[in-house]
Amino acid sequence: MREKITSGQNKRVKQWRALTSKKGRKATQTYLLESWHLVQEAIKAQQPLTAILGTAEQLDRHAAELPDNVDIFELTESIANTIGDTGTPQGIFATAPLTRDEDVDPAVATGVWLFLDYVQDPGNIGTMVRTADAAGLAGVVFGKGTASRYLPKVLRSMQGSQFHIQVVEADLHDWISAFTSRHLPVYGTNLDPQAKDYRDVPALSAGAIIMGNEGNGMAPDLQQMTTRNLYIPIKGQAESLNVAIAAGVVMFRLVG
Repeated sequence: MREKITSGQNKRVKQWRALTSKKGRKATQTYLLESWHLVQEAIKAQQPLTAILGTAEQLDRHAAELPDNVDIFELTESIANTIGDTGTPQGIFATAPLTRDEDVDPAVATGVWLFLDYVQDPGNIGTMVRTADAAGLAGVVFGKGTASRYLPKVLRSMQGSQFHIQVVEADLHDWISAFTSRHLPVYGTNLDPQAKDYRDVPALSAGAIIMGNEGNGMAPDLQQMTTRNLYIPIKGQAESLNVAIAAGVVMFRLVG
């Protein structure tokens, strides 16, 4: 069913506009996907959607790919321009339910995971999630202080990879303890006297890699919980690597 909405004061429109904020997402327990690429990736991955909304031009263009079991709302161009976070909106969106993170149990999680500790730049987060997807990891845990996976800039930066692997927000202390208690290696990335060259550890079939804050690295208490901390030798004069670049180097080397 396709319903037309022509008033910017419509209750649904107000709710959709609010989805760029944490308060708005919490109120409806949904978040917003903006752009055809993200909507299409969600549909292809058979992600649950609660609504698809867009201009007549956009809905007609993609009609063949829209699922039959989702409510569709046709918006005027002026209303569509008030929804979302981009300066030049494409005019098509979808809403999806927030994920129940408690359904993902670290005590039984399998494969290799990436843990993010206080990583705050949306571009870095998106790059790491996409790289984790490309490298064959099972999932990514957004730890304390890491920007929410529902922030519009983070969603756009992940480019749909969040639908290919598991992405959760949780306490890294719990996940590290759960992994190490199962004798699964958890490698931090930190230059300390005991740190080991990342090339000198065996590939992982299960376990985790932790990437820390862009400026300060991993939290000291997490450093003490790891199986071992790793470093990437720098051959030139650069002081450090971008966190997303470092994550990519380590992930592709360690994931068997």
